[in-house]
Amino acid sequence: MPSRESHMTKRGKKQTRRRAKKDTSQKGSLFTAALGLNVSTGSIPSLPVSGSTSDPGTGSGTFLKRAPAPSKPTSPASTFWRPIRSFALSQLTSLVRRATLRESDLAPKYEKVHNFKVHTFRGPHWCEYCANFMWGLIAQGVKCADCGLNVHKQCSKVVPNDCQPDLRHVKKVYSCDLTTLVKAHNTKRPMVVDMCIQEIEARGLQSEGLYRISGFSELIEDVKLAFDRDGEKADISSNAYEDINIITGALKLYFRELPIPLITYDAYPRFIETAKVSDPEKRLESLHESLKLLPPAHCETLRYLMAHLKRVTQCDKDNLMPSENLGIVFGPTLMRAPDLDAMTALNDIRYQRLVVEMLITNEDVLF
Repeated sequence: MPSRESHMTKRGKKQTRRRAKKDTSQKGSLFTAALGLNVSTGSIPSLPVSGSTSDPGTGSGTFLKRAPAPSKPTSPASTFWRPIRSFALSQLTSLVRRATLRESDLAPKYEKVHNFKVHTFRGPHWCEYCANFMWGLIAQGVKCADCGLNVHKQCSKVVPNDCQPDLRHVKKVYSCDLTTLVKAHNTKRPMVVDMCIQEIEARGLQSEGLYRISGFSELIEDVKLAFDRDGEKADISSNAYEDINIITGALKLYFRELPIPLITYDAYPRFIETAKVSDPEKRLESLHESLKLLPPAHCETLRYLMAHLKRVTQCDKDNLMPSENLGIVFGPTLMRAPDLDAMTALNDIRYQRLVVEMLITNEDVLF
């Protein structure tokens, strides 16, 4: 039979092991409380079966009913770590937000349809969509004037809207489709708009009659040729053109010569109907819905322009150009009636002015 001394020794060892296990459990509870976790240290939760759980203390397959655990009071450690965890979460959220903003600063991927035109190819050519031969001596197929894609006339109807304009084909800035120019230069807006607005805001916001007074037409044509020839390297600084009205005239000329106006032909009727709404709240809501009809490149350019014109109105004590006057100037410039008779187009002028005036006044709400 085991002696009393050996029995006491074994009992002391068991108590030591229990005490060490209890200390480990307390440390684990403190750590999980700091992280805000609600798990049991040292055990793996088992799946409940018919409302019963397995007894972790036995190796048998018997199941014991477990009473619902009483609600535990919040430990001091959890209370201590809660503000630190909230601060860490806010910092992480801030980092994600900044990364998202940096990503949004990149040039967006605007969708663009191909600009196909009937073309006569010299020598044998194959369709770049179906890879079949193009038969015939003349007008064998069509070619995209913006990216140079060669396809059959029938294939052009099913080609996806993934045109990537090439600067070798886009050889001018003025009179070029806005989305085509943006994609060719991989920018968010046409560089003409960015460069002109930056120059105007740098030295012309206080100029009296800004956008209302016209510059010399010969010099405005020189600016146009400079953009067509040099692109982003065009010099429009005060050293080249001291009169700021030449730069404003070049900007207005760009919008007038767009093949598709900034406010497109498709969206034009909706904008005009919006201007006829008498209730201010409904009119603003309708204007917001009308903006959704614009292509992404057009909407982004319009947003940038309206933000600039809003800054112009903030200096109206010096330049005498409030939103009403800017609406008169930019109404017919940004909006053109699609195939309307002269009388109808004349009646729409006042509504065009109202649309631009509303866009400027509510720029911070609409965009």
